[in-house]
This record gives sequence, structure tokens and C-alpha cells, in this order.
Amino acid sequence: MERSDPKKNSDEAILKLENIDLSFGSVQALNDVSLQVGKHEILAIIGPNGAGKTSILNIISGFYQPQKGKIIFDGKDISGLASHKIAARGIARTFQNIELYTGLSAVDNLMAARNMLFKDTILEGAFFFGRTRAEEIKHRRAVEEVIDFLEIESIRKVEVGLLPYGLRKRVELGRALVMEPKLILLDEPMAGMNMEEKEDVARFIIDIFEEKKIPILLIEHDIGVVMDIADRIVVLDFGKKIADDPPEAIRNNNAVIKAYLGEGA
Repeated sequence: MERSDPKKNSDEAILKLENIDLSFGSVQALNDVSLQVGKHEILAIIGPNGAGKTSILNIISGFYQPQKGKIIFDGKDISGLASHKIAARGIARTFQNIELYTGLSAVDNLMAARNMLFKDTILEGAFFFGRTRAEEIKHRRAVEEVIDFLEIESIRKVEVGLLPYGLRKRVELGRALVMEPKLILLDEPMAGMNMEEKEDVARFIIDIFEEKKIPILLIEHDIGVVMDIADRIVVLDFGKKIADDPPEAIRNNNAVIKAYLGEGA
């Protein structure tokens, strides 16, 4: 699904990774990697399996701590912060392997994702009065807006474990969105989907970016989708950044063709 009016990466960065090194024993997952995400862009990271793509998201999210380098988000150094503190700063994420409460309904999964935004006290929550009642109404309204936005009204009360894979992926996207993030990290949001499901998710990604003005960092194996929706593409190979350019330049980059698309591509 091609972007109608793609924006260029000429704006201030919302996220910067500076000279990141990450090793697991003798295996170096990332080697002196620097990149940035603009406040008004969709950045995609591509590369062959084992290139270090998901490691980048894990570092940004606080699941991994790099041995070297800094992470700057919204002008502040978040290096070394715990994952829940990073989420509270405004970074939301989806996972390659779906991370949902399978025994809860879609709407309850979305409400659970709003938990860190609740401001009531334990006493207020126990008796459900005052601020708690107002908070509940506020958060329910925010969840319903996301349900409408992602067109999942028909499955809002369905137990997530009973949903088809594509709809579960959409609920997980909704969980990231209800956190009201400043940046969304998407780890292979279209993995395992058929063409129709991929087109739906691509449309929602573009809508999130263009209507809600949320920048996106995307990892995705479907090169066609990446070329259509990304403003800029970073290419990793064996933990090193080998390219950082708009889609058309990446398409014609010989190093990328050799590393990722294959010699004959």
C-alpha cells in the first residue's frame, strides 16, 4: 500500500542511537551502530536473519543493556533505564511473537495496557469513587477510540486466544496505541500474514503515522511493504549498519542486494 505523500527525514530526531555495541559472550550482535528516527517519519530496519534487528528494539525498550553507546529519546538519555520506565517515557512496542493475555477479551487487553496511565490511589481504587470513577471513564473512552480506529468492534469482547492470528496482531497493535506513545516500535507486525492481512496492517500503520502523528520504527521482512511505507531504511548485516537511505537508494544499493536480497536480485 503505497504512501500518498511520504515525508522526508529533514526533521528533528525523536530517537538517537549512538555507537551501540552489544555482545552475548563471544557473539557480537551489534557493532558500533548509530541511527536516528525523525519526529515525522517511518523508519524501517531490514537485514538477513541474525543481523541484529530485534536486538535494536530490545536495546531501545530496555530489555538489553549495550556494552557501549547511548540512547537518546525525546532529548533525554534513557540508557540503562528499566523497560517499564522507558515505556512510561512514551515508547510503545509490539513483539514478533504476540504478547497478549490470551484468556482476556480484546477490550480487556487494551485496558490492561493503559495501566501505567492510571493515577488513582489504592484506597480510591478499592472503593471505586472520586478520581477512580473519572479515570475509568477516561480510559474506557480512549480504548473505545482505538477499537474504532483499528476496526475491531466485532471482536472487542472475544477472548483473544480464540481469535485468528491476523486479528490478534491487530489487538497487539492496539495495545501499543492505547499507551498514547511518542514513538511506536513494530517488530515484524506482518509476519505470518496473508496478502489481505498485510494490506490491512500497512494501512493502519500509515493511518497511525499520518492521522495520529506518531513516528514509527519498523522491522519487517516483506521488502515490498517496506519499500511502500518507509520514508527511510536502515540495513544491518552481521550487526553492522551497511546502509541508511530512502527506499529507492536502498533498492539500488549493491551492498544491500548482496547482503539481503541476494546476488541475483
